[in-house]
Amino acid sequence: MKKKTFKLILSSLLLGTVVVLTSCEKETTTPTTTVTPTGSKSVTKAGLISKNETWSADSVYYLGGKVVVPAGVTLTIQPGTIIKGKQGTGSLASALIIAQGGKLIADGTADKPIIFTSELDNIKSGETFGTNLQKTDNQKWGGLVILGNAPISAATGDTKAQIEGIPASESYGSYGGDKIDDNSGSLKHVSIRHGGALIGEGNEINALTLGGVGNGTTIENIEVYATLDDGVEFFGGTVNCKNILVYYQGDDGIDLDQNYAGTVDGFMVIHGDGIGTDEGLELDGPENVTYNTGMFTLKNGICRGEGTEGTGADIKSKAQGTLENITFEYANGLKKQVKVSASFDATNCSSKTDAFSNYLNNKLTFTNNKYNTNKVTAYTSATTCTDALKSAQTELDKITEGTGTSLTASTFAWTCAGKRGEIK
Repeated sequence: MKKKTFKLILSSLLLGTVVVLTSCEKETTTPTTTVTPTGSKSVTKAGLISKNETWSADSVYYLGGKVVVPAGVTLTIQPGTIIKGKQGTGSLASALIIAQGGKLIADGTADKPIIFTSELDNIKSGETFGTNLQKTDNQKWGGLVILGNAPISAATGDTKAQIEGIPASESYGSYGGDKIDDNSGSLKHVSIRHGGALIGEGNEINALTLGGVGNGTTIENIEVYATLDDGVEFFGGTVNCKNILVYYQGDDGIDLDQNYAGTVDGFMVIHGDGIGTDEGLELDGPENVTYNTGMFTLKNGICRGEGTEGTGADIKSKAQGTLENITFEYANGLKKQVKVSASFDATNCSSKTDAFSNYLNNKLTFTNNKYNTNKVTAYTSATTCTDALKSAQTELDKITEGTGTSLTASTFAWTCAGKRGEIK
């Protein structure tokens, strides 16, 4: 969220965006020309999809701008299909947007995943990765955006909001509502590579943005590979997700906002140096007074640092939920692996409602997590409240260390990072 001015900033360019996703093999320099696959048809898409469509694996689809699936329309993508985005930043940045009431059915398989990648990628139909891009090759396209009608708690609008960067006059940018079981479709064995196109200074699109997505939606076995911004960001919603791999993100791996109230079961966030990594997990709570009671659950996960950049988790604001069976692995013993925000009134250092006070009230819980150093650390912006901060730390020191997760890299053997032997 350090780049929070929306990672999605799909400015007022509905028809002018260009999606550029890329595959994942290694090379010393990034190519700059389109790689046209042989033996398959090329189909370019842009703007609104006006009726139900099916994208098939015998074609390679190019996103020549923002492609929007509006209410009442279903886009079905067959297993093994490759979608490539064209290069572009600013007004030419690209994204696939599923608007409220629209549906995306993208059910790949372990053998035939659905792959979003860049026009620069030399991947061909029938392949699962190319040979000319690497884990630090990001910012080649925008990302995948799904917007639903499930509850959110936003600072403005509260129960409904406009996804950042889309003008209020564009109805396809709306998300949030009261449908807990809202259904935006199904994503299975989907790989999203090399996204995060720059829209403006400090503004990039997430690889996968979920705004008010309901638990009638299926999301499982997802890979994010080499994105400039967040791997997966939840803006409220109730959708449950299973088995998410985020490999080398520039900002946060999994980011929860606006009182996300679902469960993420099974995840790996792995990041390294040189790409501006922030946190493995960034967790916030409700921003307003409606739909503010929901709780998140993050369980059976691994957050790993392969260098000195980034930390395991930043638990901020009014975050409320459970972290369970998570293993934090960071080589730098001086790193604060899990940070909890403690807010104090600067005049008398009395505690204010935030993540730490939620911990005291059992609304934020830590269960069977493993830390290889420093455990859970309190922090505050009230620099004069040193004694209050020490007291908060004393409370957090009561958190006991557990055994962490039994999750292994074999869960993600189907991914680009798995097939390249980059995770273990």
